[in-house]
Amino acid sequence: MILQIRAGIAYGCPRLFIAVGNPRFNHGVLFVRVDLTILIMNKILLFNPKSANAKYRIPNSILNIAASVDGKYEWVIVDGNCEADPIKKIESYVDTGEFKYFGFTVMPGPQLRQAIIAAKAIKLKYPETKMIWGGYFPSNHSESVLYSGYVDFIINGPGDHAFPLLIDALENDMPFEFIKNIIYKNRDGQLIKNGKEDLIDQDSLPPLPYEKLNNFYPIPKFLGKTYLGNHTLAYHSSIGCPFTCSFCAVVPIYEARWKAKSAQTVYKDVKYIKDKWGADAIEFHDNNFFVSEKRAVDFSRLMLEENMTWWGMARIDTMSKFKDSSLEIIRASGCKCIFFGAESGNNAILEQMDKGGTQTGDQIIQFAERLKKFDIIPEYSFVLGTPAPTPEQVQAQIDFEIDFIKQVKAVNPKTEIIIYTYSPVPTPGSELYKQVLSSGFKFPQTLEDWISPAWENFDLRKNPLTPWLTPDMIDKIRNFETVLNGVYPTVTDIRLSQVKRAAIKLVSTIRYKINVYNHPYEIKLLQRVWKYRQPEIQGF
Repeated sequence: MILQIRAGIAYGCPRLFIAVGNPRFNHGVLFVRVDLTILIMNKILLFNPKSANAKYRIPNSILNIAASVDGKYEWVIVDGNCEADPIKKIESYVDTGEFKYFGFTVMPGPQLRQAIIAAKAIKLKYPETKMIWGGYFPSNHSESVLYSGYVDFIINGPGDHAFPLLIDALENDMPFEFIKNIIYKNRDGQLIKNGKEDLIDQDSLPPLPYEKLNNFYPIPKFLGKTYLGNHTLAYHSSIGCPFTCSFCAVVPIYEARWKAKSAQTVYKDVKYIKDKWGADAIEFHDNNFFVSEKRAVDFSRLMLEENMTWWGMARIDTMSKFKDSSLEIIRASGCKCIFFGAESGNNAILEQMDKGGTQTGDQIIQFAERLKKFDIIPEYSFVLGTPAPTPEQVQAQIDFEIDFIKQVKAVNPKTEIIIYTYSPVPTPGSELYKQVLSSGFKFPQTLEDWISPAWENFDLRKNPLTPWLTPDMIDKIRNFETVLNGVYPTVTDIRLSQVKRAAIKLVSTIRYKINVYNHPYEIKLLQRVWKYRQPEIQGF
């Protein structure tokens, strides 16, 4: 018996003809036609939905997934930030008949709208495809995602192992019940959440495929001009955080775990992108870059001769323990600004938020003052409007924080202040979330509800939709923020000239000094005309 294989085109579609028998004779030969699109339909499309109107960054989360399957499965990336019509671009790939798997990264906020629209369109037109979502939003809102009808799996946490294992299982019709870090529906429609994997040694992971990304979108496009530099690189050097703040979306995913790349590995990656594509600044998008003083100092030493500026996120109670010599070398290496979640100057509120650690209101002020001598700008975020038993207590908390923020500014005027209104995060078992539910708050039940006008900005923490906050309370928070930003315009808005800064400060100072914040229309007008940028919404 001889097997003969021939390929051909039939009706515009690739076919494989398998002849079984002796090809020297016409009789006794059976031709079996196989559709090649079935054989090769295992490519992966990775989608980074649009997250910014300008100054978008390297899509690190999707690039991590690409690295996990690189060399085993063919993949492409579509970046919604770089495409005028990303759905059309996606369809151009899918129409080849070669793509079966779709990996979306979906963060709360701006990415969600485009992710939902794209996922629905793809699933409707190509129902045989497998839709896999990762990111904070699907992990924290798995029911509304999986019961939408167009998402098949969720990667719940790091996907470096989970994603390729899931693709392997689907390709080979193998069970996936024991693959860690995934959420899915079983045959009965039940939501199944598999166990969590131990965090992976970050240095053991394959390098990110920057060269291949450059084939789809030139890397220099992702290195935008910011307050930090002309060609700013976004980079993740660690995952997770060792704390359990009950208002943080990271906590349910990483469960107080943290794993970091070594200082040497981080330096090697940064140096590569600097030398290859001209990066001159770094935004570290870690949830908590400065967990380890030794790692931060080791990295800083390596960076001393590179002439780059950088920014990262930290905790006040962690960095307040750093030695002066450590802070000196961190600044000397180019660290210009550090983001801190101050959250509240009220110790009772910090306890209510389960902030953990040893942070206090006094420490927040003292550390802001301490950083002055190192010329490091502290960027403090505050959360106003946490739930309380009575409206009077909620209002008192708002008033307290406004006064406290002014105290911080008094000791260090360069402190950048970012103001959020409290937005609930579904942290299982937390007392704060129990208070939220008892107040009558409910999340949307469907994905379509999440992109309704009322909910679209919810996760930007500007439109809280929380029943304990009255419109007057929200107005007071927003109006104070407007006046504060008038007196102290953010240094990160590089388009705002010194003349404009002086003008907006002049019209805002009297209000700030006499505590009159209502109806600041003159300040809002200037901010609108000059297109004032808020870093918490638009980045640097």
